[in-house]
Amino acid sequence: MIRAATPDDVPTILRLVRELATYERAADEVKATEADLRSNLFAAEPKAFAHVAEHEGEVVGFALWFLSFSTWLGKHGIYLEDLYVSPDVRGHGYGKALLTELARIAVERGYGRVEWSVLDWNTPAIGFYKSLGAAPQDEWTVHRLTGEPLRALGTAERN
Repeated sequence: MIRAATPDDVPTILRLVRELATYERAADEVKATEADLRSNLFAAEPKAFAHVAEHEGEVVGFALWFLSFSTWLGKHGIYLEDLYVSPDVRGHGYGKALLTELARIAVERGYGRVEWSVLDWNTPAIGFYKSLGAAPQDEWTVHRLTGEPLRALGTAERN
């Protein structure tokens, strides 16, 4: 079963975020708290959204996403920040069901795309995404400004 996340799901979502970070060899980079997730996912005007997958009444996976915008398409899209399904229930269709729900939302709302990043060494995920028809954007590289460089640029004097 796939459904929109509720505030009661926040502790489980955070646990799954930590599992994902461990799988991606970056467990020490998770700084998010339950309060962070709760305030962003369930604000009066949320800027991020989550759906969860349930197996026998237990949340076993999630998709956390937000709106993007394509100037080329002139439309919003969905940026999938995280997609994760617990290893013990992989292969049961939960990942596909979560992506299907996001695609349904995109189609219903007239969005132009659903996109995400995947680590280049994560061959199981890459194979799964390709099986759904997703195409890698090989000519693009992700750049990130965070930490001290972000603070330095964000506090630089304006010209």
